[in-house]
Amino acid sequence: MIKVGIVGPKDSVDAMVAVGREFSDHILLTSFIYQGVEQVPTYVAENDLETDIWFFSGVAPYSMAKAHIGKKKAFYPQVNSSVLTKVLLELVYRDGLSLDRVSFDTISEAHFRETLEELGLHCENPYLKPYKEFRKRAELVAYHTRLIQEGKVDACVTGTLFVTEELQRQGISVYRMGFTRFIFREIFKQILQEGETLHFKRSQIAVQLIEVSDMEKLVNEPTNAYELRRLDLKLQELVLDYTESISGSFVAVGNSKFIIFSTRGSYEDNPDFHPTILLKKIKLLTHSHANMGIGFGVTALSAERNAQLALGHAKNHKDSVILVDHDGSIEGPLRQPNSISYEYWTQDKEISESLKKAGVSITTFNKIISVQKALGQKYISASMIAEWMGMTPRNARRILSDLAEHNIIEQIGEETPTNRGRPRKIYRVLPSPSS
Repeated sequence: MIKVGIVGPKDSVDAMVAVGREFSDHILLTSFIYQGVEQVPTYVAENDLETDIWFFSGVAPYSMAKAHIGKKKAFYPQVNSSVLTKVLLELVYRDGLSLDRVSFDTISEAHFRETLEELGLHCENPYLKPYKEFRKRAELVAYHTRLIQEGKVDACVTGTLFVTEELQRQGISVYRMGFTRFIFREIFKQILQEGETLHFKRSQIAVQLIEVSDMEKLVNEPTNAYELRRLDLKLQELVLDYTESISGSFVAVGNSKFIIFSTRGSYEDNPDFHPTILLKKIKLLTHSHANMGIGFGVTALSAERNAQLALGHAKNHKDSVILVDHDGSIEGPLRQPNSISYEYWTQDKEISESLKKAGVSITTFNKIISVQKALGQKYISASMIAEWMGMTPRNARRILSDLAEHNIIEQIGEETPTNRGRPRKIYRVLPSPSS
């Protein structure tokens, strides 16, 4: 089933849904009725993940929403000659009005002239306010009322419900250009075709290649074999958690490479755990840079080839994700709004001395600052540190307690646990030990 979001004023949505029921075997409709077109961005932003394709009642709601729909397909009917014909017939043949005494919005001059020619009508200097993007409703109302007040027109034609209602409230003769069932039906046919393409894309194979750049150095360094093994297990656990979130499977290739297999649909349906977040967690855990190449393809072979190509491009950047689509197009580096970056040193001697007394490394402290910034919060807790830095909650609590004891961070409160247990302490990183 194709999940289609229908957006518009009530009368338009009712007409669109009535036609959409003819396609109920393949399309699942969800209606979003607005009182004002300014509500559209909120509707779209809150429901975009549950919608495959958007169908807007006209150019106004589409213009308001297009910045929020990303790469998703969106359809809307456009005012053209066929839509104008019905109104012109009512104006001229039913009500006997002169087109020179009527103001129009929405319709382009080309469509207006073409329709007049086909109907054998004439208008020397029409009052037109065409537009392809959203215009403020008050602007359209002012355009029509000004012409009425100046005595230049006797009636108005609009493609907007609000303008229609406002002009009627002022006692002005107004005609609304409405879309026919035929136009809605043709758009639903286009939606069906797009749905088939969407289904084809979602069923493609997705291969993700991860490479941790400095892991081989750790393997070759003389170190505790148990600690190295623990690090490897924690790294695999991070990859496993991500793989589970996209319903995939993964294979470890040595100590520093992983191959993840899933479908494109599973990958695209997982916005809460973006690949860049995985790379940041890997960096925090291993102190190493990591890159990912994502490839889509009709077959596993073509997807893996694209992933290899993507990884090659990703290596030109540190900690980056590059995507190569089934058609060979390249996208990236893919990034999240927040990024985690940290240093292995500090210029603040006072903090450095306090960290030595607390028994916490400068790197660990900088990571804690980075995690707090990435989460977009003014506080941090042991559970957050444990999750992002790949350590046990007990170890995270000890580190935060030591930092607070030496006035490097301060405890600012407690949060209620989601299950049984004592309230969890929350902390804030101070600008300096003296704060």
